Order: sequence, then C-alpha cells, then structure tokens
Amino acid sequence: MPIFIYNSLSRKKEQFIPLNHPKVNIYTCGVTVYDDSHIGHARSLYIFDVIRRYLKYRGFDVTFVRNITDVDDKIINRANELKVGWQELVEKYIGRYYEDLDVLGIEKGDFEPRATENIADMVRYIQTLVDKGYAYAAGGDVYFNVRKFPSYGKLSGQSIDQMETGVRIGPSELKHDPLDFALWKKSKENEPSWPSPFGPGRPGWHIECSVMSQKFLKTETLDIHAGGRDLIFPHHENEIAQAEASTGKQFAKYWIHHGLLTINGQKMSKSLGNFITIKDFIEKYKDTDILKLFFLSAHYAHPIDYNDRKIEETRQALDRISNLIRKARDVAYSKASISNGIEEINGIKNEFVKAMDDDFNTPQALSCIFNLVNLTYKNMNNAVFVKTAEYAVAELSTILGLSLTKLQLPNADYEIESKILERNEARKEGNFALADKMRKELEVKGVILEDTKDGNTFWRKKL
Repeated sequence: MPIFIYNSLSRKKEQFIPLNHPKVNIYTCGVTVYDDSHIGHARSLYIFDVIRRYLKYRGFDVTFVRNITDVDDKIINRANELKVGWQELVEKYIGRYYEDLDVLGIEKGDFEPRATENIADMVRYIQTLVDKGYAYAAGGDVYFNVRKFPSYGKLSGQSIDQMETGVRIGPSELKHDPLDFALWKKSKENEPSWPSPFGPGRPGWHIECSVMSQKFLKTETLDIHAGGRDLIFPHHENEIAQAEASTGKQFAKYWIHHGLLTINGQKMSKSLGNFITIKDFIEKYKDTDILKLFFLSAHYAHPIDYNDRKIEETRQALDRISNLIRKARDVAYSKASISNGIEEINGIKNEFVKAMDDDFNTPQALSCIFNLVNLTYKNMNNAVFVKTAEYAVAELSTILGLSLTKLQLPNADYEIESKILERNEARKEGNFALADKMRKELEVKGVILEDTKDGNTFWRKKL
C-alpha cells in the first residue's frame, strides 16, 4: 500500500515517492542550545522520530539528520545574562539535550551536526550566492537579495507585498531591502567569530540548515524536510531561497510541519509561569509514555493543548494497557488452547498500517492499539489469542516508540506456536500454498516443522 503525506509546499496530500527508493533522506530542524528543552520541543523530537520509525518499518532505508544550533543571538544573550562563556553554555545544554533524548527513548539522528563545526562550508556556500548575484556584502555583513529570487514565498503562500508590511530596516542593518536577510553577520566585540572573505563574523541562522542538510544527506534535493509550523516563515522560506538559488534544483520534495503546543490555551512562556521543561514533566509523572500517548492523541499537523485533565486521562489509558500486559503474562499457555480470533488481531494490525499510511494518522493508529486491548480483555479465556495480542501490542507500540509493555516482547515460543496454529488452519482449508509459505518463513527464523500422520505438528530449533 502507498503512503500519503500532507505536503506543506503543495498544500495537499500526496503519495510519498522518494527520489531514490528505497532510500529516504530526512532533515529536521533541531534545538538551539541556550536552555533546557521544553515539552514543545519534545513533541517535535518525538513526532519526527515516530515518522522515521514507521518509514523504517515499511521497509525504507532512512537517513535522518537533525542539527544543533550552537551559535546564535539567543545563545550569546543568555551567556551574557548568566556571565558565562558562550561555549560553556552550549556544552552544558547540549549535554542536557542528550539527557532528554535518552529519557524520552528517542534515537539520535544518523548525523547531528553542530553549526560551529561547519562554518567553512557555510562560508563557501555564501560565496557561491554572492558570485551568482543572489547575495551582497555590506559593511562586513552579507545579505540575501530576496527580490532576486522570484519564487520567494511559495512555501508560506505570501506575496512579496504581504511580507513587506510591517518589515523595516533596523538602525544597525546595511541591507538594501527590508525583506533581505542575513547570511553572514559581522562580529561585535566579545562575540564568537570566524574568518571569512567578508570579514570576521558568524553565519546567520537560516544558512546553517541549508548547508548542513545537503552536506550530511549528500544530496541537493531532500526527500523530506521537517519542522514546526512556526518555522515556515521566515526560516524555511529562507532555506528554500538559499538552497535553490545556489543549486538551481528543488530543495525538498516534501515539507512536513507539526502543529504547535499550548498550555491551558496559552502560549508557553516563563513570564506566564507555564513553561514546562521535559525534565519538569519527568520529575512530576515519572513516565514518558504518558507524554508520548498525549502527543499521539492529536494528529501531528494539528495544534495540541496541554492541561492536567488530559494528562490524567492519558495516564488512565496507559494503566489499562499496563494491566492487560500484567494479566496476559499470567495466562498459562498450552497447545490445547483455543486459537479462534487470531484473524481479528491481524485485521487490527492492518488497520494500524492503513492509519499510519494516511499521513501518519497517530490518533487512528493509537485507537487500533486500544481496540486490541479491549478485544483481549474479552478473550482472556483464550490463551493463544491473549499471547498473540500481547505480542501485537508490543510490536505496534514499538513502532510508535512507546515502551508500553515495560518488558521484552513475549517469549518467542508463543509467536512460533501461534504461527503453527495459523498454518494448521490454512492446511485444513486446503490452502497448502500459504501453509508452505509459513513453513519457509519459520525456517528462515531457524524453526523446523515436522508434520505427523495424525495431523499434529511439532517444531524444533535448527541445529
């Protein structure tokens, strides 16, 4: 079955066809390391991890790059505020960021490049834009000339005139047009700087992502570029302008943007006292699956509002699954157990895949897991069903990056016995082609089947 993704660039749902199937290149904007990551960051980190996991599950060879912005105005200002060196601040919060990833169970990217480690590449990229007439130097700064790029605004859907409203040139800026944006910033006293043909300075924020995405994914056109909806303009719009002006090729085929998170209907802000870091949440609730289930309850593209009532409802839902797992492990297994209903489990798994294929519809996918849980509670006297369902819950939750079972997957023997029962049903129905196929699948896993004359099947591990 094909996968469909809502593409922010075309503003419609499109069939996902990577440029070099089965390889898929994904780039997502990472954190700026000047403070602890909050639960809004957690949603972004987790949702794109789920998308990566699911694409791998569907057989794609995914290369995932997520950058770290480690030089920026916010970093410099925070370091000055705390009276510490900017590098000391950066190292502290990179360490804290990786602690958050670890506790959330989110894998690192295949590459997690830091801006400061790729300055030379950015300088060369900027020089290319200057040479092609898309950028100009002015007093030690370098700016991108927006009006030289006719399709500027295609991602955000804004015209040049619309963007121009309310934009002005600051007193310290030397750009020719209010819409022009900085590629290189002249260094000020006591600020981090690097040498360049334009004078000592540091890169602008937007140029970092254009350069590092193409460099580490080894391509001029990305399959997927991901990030928050708040980054569409100006950040992602500017990335497109820089990259396509430099290469003359489409920068990214699909753009995926997640909705924003609010707290009790308000934007998260320290001044409002509703700023919740990932560490704050873990300290209070102890279980990251609660936060993940909460995120999964809304489609990634939609906004989501965090409040205590929703978190309590999520905790109760998690308890229901945990109780099922505990009960399932107490159900004794025997070859004489009833095997009816296995097809229902497979049907639910197919519905899960169908939901995820439809623009990663996690609310619908999550409902499949709960349907499976509810169905299992009704069949607790059917040991094979319970054990097969237990395995299915673990499998689907793993795809979603959840640790719902809190234990390893069920003993592999249960899976083998369940497969044998399915195969025997196929034989009874005269579907010998399917039965042979299942025999071969088990043999690949190192399981040898022996059918007896009286219709029984025994198995052993391949020596």
